[in-house]
Amino acid sequence: MSRVSNGGVLPQLLGCCLFLCLSRHVAAYSEAGAYGDAVIVDGEAPIAVTDEDFICATLDWWPPEKCDYGTCSWGSASLLNLDLSSPILLNAVKAFSPLKLRLGGTLQDKVTYQTLVPAQPCTHFVKNESEMFGFTQGCLPLPRWDELNEFFKKSGDYRAVLSRAVIIFGLNALNGRVLRSDGSFEGPWNCTNAASLIRFTVNKGYTIHGWEFGNELSGSGVGTSVDADQYAADVINLKWLVDDIYRGFPVKPLVLAPGGFFDADWFAELVRKTKPNSLDVVTHHIYNLGAGVDEHLVEKILDPTYLDGEASTFRDLQGLLRNSGTNVKGWVGEAGGAYNSGRHLVTDSFVFSFWFLDQLGMSATYDTKTYCRQTLVGGNYGLLNTTTFHPNPDYYSALLWHRLMGTRVLSTNLTGKLPNSIRAYAHCAKESRGITLLLINLSGNTTTRVPIISKTAYSLGRKDLWAGGSGFRGNIPGLPPAESTREEYHLTAQGGDLHSQTMLLNGNALKVDENGNIPMMMPVRVEASQPVTLAPYSIVFAHIPFFQAPACR
Repeated sequence: MSRVSNGGVLPQLLGCCLFLCLSRHVAAYSEAGAYGDAVIVDGEAPIAVTDEDFICATLDWWPPEKCDYGTCSWGSASLLNLDLSSPILLNAVKAFSPLKLRLGGTLQDKVTYQTLVPAQPCTHFVKNESEMFGFTQGCLPLPRWDELNEFFKKSGDYRAVLSRAVIIFGLNALNGRVLRSDGSFEGPWNCTNAASLIRFTVNKGYTIHGWEFGNELSGSGVGTSVDADQYAADVINLKWLVDDIYRGFPVKPLVLAPGGFFDADWFAELVRKTKPNSLDVVTHHIYNLGAGVDEHLVEKILDPTYLDGEASTFRDLQGLLRNSGTNVKGWVGEAGGAYNSGRHLVTDSFVFSFWFLDQLGMSATYDTKTYCRQTLVGGNYGLLNTTTFHPNPDYYSALLWHRLMGTRVLSTNLTGKLPNSIRAYAHCAKESRGITLLLINLSGNTTTRVPIISKTAYSLGRKDLWAGGSGFRGNIPGLPPAESTREEYHLTAQGGDLHSQTMLLNGNALKVDENGNIPMMMPVRVEASQPVTLAPYSIVFAHIPFFQAPACR
């Protein structure tokens, strides 16, 4: 038996081993998907790549007098009055190491920046319904800018600058313009005040990852607008200004724009007229659930067809940038889901994690590099409670994504009779072997057991047997090795109440301790051959280290 041929003993032994291995797993797969139901992950090559710090959150300018529908939900959450001494707030930011923060919002286009020379008064925002956006002009005092930057510095390990919060600052893009009779603005941007702040920032040694130009002035705008050709000219001016002030720096901050709602023609003109390299990032905003007062928010969140509607925006922007002949990237610069501050016990409760995590997964598949949640704290959609800073459920959803989902995005599809209430997204695992899968069950009535199969293994299998209900009988690459396990993180609402502001991880409530420390988030280990069990109204992150994915090498 010294020779081994196609008809020799070795192939027979391999066939026997394959049969024994398959026989251990087929029963579990058949039970989970009697008709070949499974999530198929294509690990051959990534379909998109995100930033390492994909998760981003915003801090806004709204003062306590900001009210919507008779409710004033902002408290002291403004960039001007946020309590930066809170240990919970600091720990919440540090837990990401780093967290990307976008500083901006509606009132940023009415903010002036205090200057040292010449000295000028620095006034607060004052509520005035006759003014645009309902407030008078306000000012950022330089001592407050110092305090904010000191906080950002504390948010990282003192030994590792890269772990500090990554800051995007939104500049006032209306300064110097003239109001037209139709409510829009015309004329060039006056960059003098912004240049003063940028120079002060550089002189103090503060690190800014990017300067964003304006807020919601694109297309028809929100409250007002600026024509795309003028906006493009101003972005070019900002790029020149940044390059001049940061001359000699090995790395310069990004220039981002327009921080508004996607309008295909307007965005296309902006990108075309800022070619070849005046614009680094296109930022757009998402509030696809409508007004915070809408009584049907939960119905929309749990409707897979409604959720799918936002894919067209991501797809159209991706196509625009791919065909632009530039290196401009796409970000979601602000997304609160429901505008006008969200809705208490919806956008700050467990049910909102269905929308939020689905948005993260969907946007990443369309090559979105960063996704900024409105807000870190403030309004009814904050990741943190506005008063106590205790994390709301979406904070933990964001932190798990940040820790488990790597940058490389994998194609993921449902097969068989899995309902569309199951949402599935997969990435290469972050700083680990294999992949991490995000599964969402929008159904409140059905527990679903979901096998996870590689596309390669599925392609090698007997597809007729899938349809016939005999389970998977493919080649060994699609099945886990003997005695292996995977890690699972099951997220549910306390008491099964979708409006709960307490999230359970594997049945245990997630809460900060008496010292304000963010809780440990430990997985459960599951025998690898078993399908993932999705309870009604639940979310699961599954880290599968043995998954063979060439894209993740």
